[in-house]
Amino acid sequence: MSDTTIIPQTIDFVKHTLQHAEGGHDWFHIERVYNNAKLIAKTENVNLLVVELAALLHDIADSKFYDGDETIGPKMASEFLNSIHVDNTTINHVVAIIENISFKGGHTKSSFSSIELDVVQDADRLDAIGAIGIARCFNYGGFKNRAIYDPNIAPNLNMTKEAYKASTAPSINHFYEKLLLLKDKMNTLTGKTIAAQRHEFMELYLKQFYAEWNGER
Repeated sequence: MSDTTIIPQTIDFVKHTLQHAEGGHDWFHIERVYNNAKLIAKTENVNLLVVELAALLHDIADSKFYDGDETIGPKMASEFLNSIHVDNTTINHVVAIIENISFKGGHTKSSFSSIELDVVQDADRLDAIGAIGIARCFNYGGFKNRAIYDPNIAPNLNMTKEAYKASTAPSINHFYEKLLLLKDKMNTLTGKTIAAQRHEFMELYLKQFYAEWNGER
């Protein structure tokens, strides 16, 4: 099967699979990550097919919607790619990226590395920050019926992977536990450049948020 048919088939598969997904992890999230990945890939020496497939399939079954099971997404991706006869080397690389892309509290070290993982990870992290990142944060918080903010619940910057996944803290805490940390975890120059601007926007947002919360403006 040629690359020109693999990508359209993958897009159709992802759109169908995620048609009822939560708003921050739906097809539009995938599309933004896909576009981010292609943008970053222009300045990196990558296998573009691997980058595109991994970007499209990275959230095909996000573990947070499957009781924390991190095996379902890689398995679904592998089965789909096998069904359209993608070569095993490409499949293995894409699956490895899916298995290693997520933040997981920021303390888990990956044993796998590749420039393609760097690109897709940056693309995914860019969608978690800035204006859209803020919208996704509160959308997911609402989906989980979490408080917007509680000044009596401090952010926890030393959570284990398990504690991070099980957290029910207010949405504002997520800025400190993940979103504001991502700028310094970007891998590529393009990713770092875009992240710096989006990070600044989040800081401005938080300043305004606290001013309004405290009745200052």
